[in-house]
Amino acid sequence: MPAVDPDDLPKKKITHELGQDLSLLSVGELSDRIALLKDEIARLEREMAGKRASKSAADSFFKK
Repeated sequence: MPAVDPDDLPKKKITHELGQDLSLLSVGELSDRIALLKDEIARLEREMAGKRASKSAADSFFKK
């Protein structure tokens, strides 16, 4: 069986679990996770804004 080049293996997707031990992560890995979480926060805020707009429109429609 031929040796497997580590570069040919699928890359592990960066994930983050709230409360996990961060002591073994490098500065680069921590930076990547911060970027990942900031992107997720922005996505959540966009979703929340859309839901608020929908609720506001419904409230406005049904109050008349």
